[in-house]
Amino acid sequence: MVDPIFPSDTYRLAEKFLDAAALRQQAIASNLANVETPGYRRLDVSKDFAAQLKASMQNGDLASSAAGIQPKLTEDAQARAVRPDGNTVDLQNELMAMDRNTVEYTYLTDVVSNNFKQMKIAISGQPS
Repeated sequence: MVDPIFPSDTYRLAEKFLDAAALRQQAIASNLANVETPGYRRLDVSKDFAAQLKASMQNGDLASSAAGIQPKLTEDAQARAVRPDGNTVDLQNELMAMDRNTVEYTYLTDVVSNNFKQMKIAISGQPS
């Protein structure tokens, strides 16, 4: 059981946001693949995912409720048609979203990696 090893909220949040970043990358790939598809509606991670995590943090029960909070793909209701055929994918916005997601993913993997490095130091007594 990993829970007692990494009880920090920072680790739990990073873990959940890594899940969301991986799912968002899938959505961006799908959006880019369908940039020319008539009537295609842009996908993204559900907006309520971050709100649920925030509420759990504010209630102080992230440890118990984090397992039940999972990111989900939904159609982006705020996206407006950028073409006459109703397609809501804007190529430039998707490329910027991909870059932003890559930076976030890299940061989050560093956070998780640092938790493992700290555990290794605690076990071995040596920094590396």
